Amino acid sequence: MAQQEYEKYYVPDSSPWPIVGAVALFLIAVGAGNFVIEQTKGTSGYGGYILIAGFATLIFMLFGWFRNQIHESMTGLYSAQLGRSYRQGMAWFIFSEVMFFGAFFGALFYARMIAIPWLGGSGNNGATNEVLWPTFQAMWPLIETPGGTKTEAMGWYGLPLINTVILLISSVTCHFAHVALEENKRGRLKLMLGITVLLGAIFMSLQVEEYIHAYQEMGLTLQSGVYGNTFFLLTGFHGLHVTLGAIILFIMLLRIFKGHFTPDDHFAFQAGSWYWHFVDVVWVMLFFFVYIL
Repeated sequence: MAQQEYEKYYVPDSSPWPIVGAVALFLIAVGAGNFVIEQTKGTSGYGGYILIAGFATLIFMLFGWFRNQIHESMTGLYSAQLGRSYRQGMAWFIFSEVMFFGAFFGALFYARMIAIPWLGGSGNNGATNEVLWPTFQAMWPLIETPGGTKTEAMGWYGLPLINTVILLISSVTCHFAHVALEENKRGRLKLMLGITVLLGAIFMSLQVEEYIHAYQEMGLTLQSGVYGNTFFLLTGFHGLHVTLGAIILFIMLLRIFKGHFTPDDHFAFQAGSWYWHFVDVVWVMLFFFVYIL
């Protein structure tokens, strides 16, 4: 009776990168919390520096962990079973990101459709309305806070519309890059993926310009009440995801220039393209619900 052969399953050695990533996320959380508090109170502190240190540590961790993963993959340590595990893991990761943004969109929906009408006196709430905010008018965007701080609403035209077009084009170029990889057309692959990374960088730079315009010329800040809070919460976290996606695709581009990936073995690239398309879909929803409606 012939012995049954079992497929190997690679178990990596102990790695320092998970703890480095945990430290990075801790610094980002502490830095972001303190930075928001400082901006809200109009004071200065170390929140911004801690936040920058957290992002720097995170990028260091990503490059180091990616390097180890690439080495393991290129030396043939992985198996088909591990490949299936990676696909399942990436699918669940994107699902968790859907839930992440779903919570933020839910907060926006609650503020617009429930809290603001309630403050305006809907649902036989006239008496409470007169006590909490007598002069309140139920409208969105809410451009005045209870303390009298006024702001302007960010329109959908201009930079937001340009950024929408940029991300939609980048999704198309990313798809063409994937098709070129499957057809083993390396030249077209490098061109399309390079354009995708460049468009991602342009998107991020334009979003920084939009924030500067919002703060300096429109008075739209973190002190602008629920409208300013939800605006920067949604667009800011999306910008963070675009940054991460651009870093991933840039690393894929470097690997492609080194001759990595084949038409039959390129899940790392495929996972990066999944993430990029997800980021694009989130932006389209964000553009519609935050900027237009």
